[in-house]
Amino acid sequence: MTYLIPALVLGGCGILAGILLTAASKIFFVKVDERIEKIGEALPQANCGACGYAGCADYASAIVNGGAETNLCKPGGSDTAAKIADILGTSAAEVVPTAAVVHCNGDCNATGTSFEFDGIQSCKAVKRFYGGSGKCKYGCIGLGDCAEVCENDAIVIENGLASIIKSKCGSCGKCVNVCPNSLISIRPLAKHIDVLCSSKDNGKATKLSCKNGCIGCKICEKKCPSGAITVTDFHASIDYDKCVNCGICVAACPVKAIHSCEK
Repeated sequence: MTYLIPALVLGGCGILAGILLTAASKIFFVKVDERIEKIGEALPQANCGACGYAGCADYASAIVNGGAETNLCKPGGSDTAAKIADILGTSAAEVVPTAAVVHCNGDCNATGTSFEFDGIQSCKAVKRFYGGSGKCKYGCIGLGDCAEVCENDAIVIENGLASIIKSKCGSCGKCVNVCPNSLISIRPLAKHIDVLCSSKDNGKATKLSCKNGCIGCKICEKKCPSGAITVTDFHASIDYDKCVNCGICVAACPVKAIHSCEK
């Protein structure tokens, strides 16, 4: 009896707890829309945040519960958008193909370094020292932080400069977020005219630091028939919504800082 009563009490408590937990699970059960799970399986699970949501699961929930657009997954592209539309029973929304572009053309033949950096070989690390080791403080540092985060091997470092293999780029935006000089942007593949410079120094200072740099002369701005190019702080930029790919700015740029980057 010394051990029987405590054992019975303990056993009874366990049974009661089990009954209460079972009842609670039934009472507080929240039914999950099975479409969320199916959409999650259709997404590439890159969890890149390019869609504007925290990850694939969050995006799937936003589509079903929040009415989010079904064509926001850039890595998944049209195929993923079609799968999502099929799950929802709606028409597939158009996905505009995009790719990343590095707004710099300052390779080792065009620019140089101000000092040798022997610390951790990353762009973020060297940026903390005097704004970077390059003569141009706005240009590509070339140590490959962007290439390291790219899961598609779409970024290569050649001659001290990062470049994008557009056929491999999934437009996830991870390289955009990691570049300490904010040199990378995502633009529509169909709009292939790019300013490959991000310097905001005046023309004289830019030429001293990089032979391929934009000097802010505004010739491109004056020549552009669609008003797609503006020069601010000695730096030309393109409004891709207005650009018609005519190539006039490419031909007019005296320092060849504007390129037609179709590949």
